Amino acid sequence: METQAATGASAATGAAGATDEKAARDAIRNVNAGMRANYASLKSELTKHLSPVVVVQNNAVGGRFTLIDKGAQVETVDPVPEYFELAKSIAHVPLGVYSVIAAYLSDKVPNIANSERIDPHDLDMVAFKPAGDTGWITPLTAFRSTLATARTKLPTANLPTDLAASSNKILTEAIKFIDTAVGAKSFDMVAFNQFAATVYPSIRVNMTAAATAQITGIEALMKRWRARIGEQAWSDLYVMVLSIWTTAELNQASIIIRRTMNQAKVNTHLIDLPTAETPADPIGVALENLARIVQDNVAAEMVFNAALDVADALKGREDLLSKEILQQIGGTAPAHTAAFGAAAAGTCPITGRTATA
Repeated sequence: METQAATGASAATGAAGATDEKAARDAIRNVNAGMRANYASLKSELTKHLSPVVVVQNNAVGGRFTLIDKGAQVETVDPVPEYFELAKSIAHVPLGVYSVIAAYLSDKVPNIANSERIDPHDLDMVAFKPAGDTGWITPLTAFRSTLATARTKLPTANLPTDLAASSNKILTEAIKFIDTAVGAKSFDMVAFNQFAATVYPSIRVNMTAAATAQITGIEALMKRWRARIGEQAWSDLYVMVLSIWTTAELNQASIIIRRTMNQAKVNTHLIDLPTAETPADPIGVALENLARIVQDNVAAEMVFNAALDVADALKGREDLLSKEILQQIGGTAPAHTAAFGAAAAGTCPITGRTATA
């Protein structure tokens, strides 16, 4: 009986201890929950006071730009001339053909120029259709019809002469490739590469036209907005550029806007914000992120004024524990950490070229 009583008392003590431990740990967790609630409240209020801000949404027509001044959305504009979209539309033709036939490619890398640049595993995953499958014929024929209509209508689109000529070349060569492939009910990577190489000079003409249109349109808008809000306000301008991950480095809009801003602040006030997909509320997403950046800029200097390297981490894109973790595991920062810093200054981490080069 005594043994049973002792065992029961021990179990009760253990249960009480476990309960006390959970309560204590929950109390500790509540500290962080309280911090996050206060942080979120500050951020929500701060979004109403962010000014001036330009939010850029990358899109098919060269970008949508919104000016926010004194907490109000002043104007939203698609400033790029229409021929930007038209030039890029035709330049995308080879990619459109590829998108139809990719799944039907051979999963073996052929002996073509620069074949070592193709990852065999990537190719194996992309070329997921079985050999001999001709399911590509119907969609490729439908795309041919789209291309043929565009070529027929091209003369009445009133495009600049060189852009019209290059676009006609791209469309003609694509139709020729499709007709050959459909007629033979087969194609290979070698033939596609030959087609792509043939039209590449014309694609460059279209890219030049698109770039000129985008530079002209964006710079004119920035000049007008600068005059509207005044030099003093413009010198503190924040620009939030929303893009998908694949266009976040050396983003075309960022390159153009960079030279219209206060050069003393551009590296901290021009912010590229990669997203997984276009958000439903791009303005809200941009301002929510900017509010966090701005309040962290001040928090860094107030909270970590005794450790400036940690302050810099809070003001930037480093995780605050990153250096501690690297120190404990004896590691070094991966190459992309430096690349992010270089990109912020307008340097491509792959080519080393700068936005002004």
